[in-house]
Amino acid sequence: MAMMNNEALARVSPYAPLYVVKVGSSSLRHASAYDDLAALNACGARLLLVAGGAADIADYYASIERPMRMLRLASGDEVRYCPPEEMPHIVDAYERLTLPRIRANLVERGMTVFAATATPEGLVTGTPNRPLRVVEGDRQRLVRDHRAGVVSAVNVARLRSLLGAFDVVCVSPPVAAADGGAPINVDADVLAAELANALDADHLRLVTGTPGLLADPSDHSSTLPHLCRGEGMAYAGGRMRQKVRAAELALNGTADVAITGPHTVNAHGGTRFWRAAAPEPDLDLLTRMVEISSVSGGERELALFLLKWLADRGVPAVIDPAGNLVATRGHGPRRLLMLGHLDTVPYRWPVTWDGAVLTGRGCVDAKASLAAFLQTLVEFEPPDGVTVRVVGTVEEERTASGALYARDHYPADAVIIGEPSGAGSVTIGYHGVCKVRMNVAQATAHTAGKDRRTAASRLVDVIGEVEAEVGKRSPEALFAVLDLTTGGSGGTQTASAVLDVRVPPGTEVDEVLSAFADGQPLLATPPVSTPRTDPLVRAFTRALRAVTGGAPRLLAKKGSSDMNTLATRWRGVPMVAYGPGDAHLDHTPDERLSADEYRRARAVLSAAVRDWCVR
Repeated sequence: MAMMNNEALARVSPYAPLYVVKVGSSSLRHASAYDDLAALNACGARLLLVAGGAADIADYYASIERPMRMLRLASGDEVRYCPPEEMPHIVDAYERLTLPRIRANLVERGMTVFAATATPEGLVTGTPNRPLRVVEGDRQRLVRDHRAGVVSAVNVARLRSLLGAFDVVCVSPPVAAADGGAPINVDADVLAAELANALDADHLRLVTGTPGLLADPSDHSSTLPHLCRGEGMAYAGGRMRQKVRAAELALNGTADVAITGPHTVNAHGGTRFWRAAAPEPDLDLLTRMVEISSVSGGERELALFLLKWLADRGVPAVIDPAGNLVATRGHGPRRLLMLGHLDTVPYRWPVTWDGAVLTGRGCVDAKASLAAFLQTLVEFEPPDGVTVRVVGTVEEERTASGALYARDHYPADAVIIGEPSGAGSVTIGYHGVCKVRMNVAQATAHTAGKDRRTAASRLVDVIGEVEAEVGKRSPEALFAVLDLTTGGSGGTQTASAVLDVRVPPGTEVDEVLSAFADGQPLLATPPVSTPRTDPLVRAFTRALRAVTGGAPRLLAKKGSSDMNTLATRWRGVPMVAYGPGDAHLDHTPDERLSADEYRRARAVLSAAVRDWCVR
């Protein structure tokens, strides 16, 4: 038996990426901004929209025939004067023009919306700036009642509650005042950056009317596609300075950051800001892949980034209906598939290079493997009669939906799976895996009664019985409890657990599943191994000797990978897993990878691919 219950597996650990998107009032008058938000919502993203209001404030002041007071700074810049008596009018501009427009456009596109200034409920609190030195004629003076300031606190719990209840949560300046006075006007771009940092957002997009930050403001083809911390301000003028300031502020958090446009959330024609500058150009791709959040269920941004990276290098690539990245070179009946995965388990720490060591979620499991696949594909021209394909799958860490699609649509004569084996080793086999949900339900009763047992107590008994039965069928199998939940309603009490069994070679998964009398199977994939004498294994052993100078290590692992997923239908197809990094660091907060390890693995992979293709 080989099966997967994707719907049930998806419920084990759902994830929806969080986008914080700042859109200025001029861009909010363009349908493209709302269309992009609707597209993200359709992909399952959570959306926190931060609305700018400069154009609407000007329109509102004109409509009530109230002069807009400005202050000129010593730098020559002008700012809107915001004494306490002006703040109600600024709030009115947002509440009567900006927020109703946003609400109407998003509702028209089928989304539920919460839209308000950040002042009510103390969603965001700010502190006023120090007195402002302004120029009047040939004199300077201090303005002490200017109600502009900076964010000092974010009501994270309330915002997360709103994000769980609405498709789009929209907030705008001003914010509540920490000193109890009139609201504080804060820059909307900076507000978005502060919210992204406070909420551990996956992505921050600062939408503007130009295609990102321009090297020459008069030339819209001069977009700067990539900037590291500290580089952007040299190119920014006027309002763009605040966007660059906000982008750099967001680099203190974990979101991937971009200034996008014109009037679009799409980052792939804009300017991305990177917090971790690679030590050398050959490490750029790896570094940027690790910086882009791609937790299972939220791989879209990474797939789009890689799609453009490949297009820029002339390699044909698509995103398939499953969401996988697929890149192909060569034509012919001999087919080599390099299958990596785009996704990671959840993470929360900034990506950094410490000397020659990269730290960050996914650098080992398994973005380095996929980066090596892609760089090898770009640099290698397959010989006549050979097709080489790289697939970056989605959902490897959860449902394996991407690998299942690849299994059914990209047949191959040999497969290299992208998983950390270490640069000096290659994995030729994996245990199989069975995941089963066990449920217990019973009538609710008071636990003080004699011999009373709760549903949870009964479930503990069931787990012990199942573990014993699995041990009888396969003494070498590994048994674990992944998830425990209890609940109930009315007169019924429930308990549920997801149980995981790693199935060693020589044991049939059907035999293991027979131990779960009344369980709900979620996943069952067979153990798989490739003979040491297979040409694919030999290609790697020759490459390992040539590059590392040592004896190749051939591994059989007790975990599982997409190799098992492919093996549910592919029989007799040789498969190995190879990639840089120490697999013991998978899913840990110590995930790290050295530049030397990555480069050695790239050299081994390139040599093995060439060997297999030409022999």
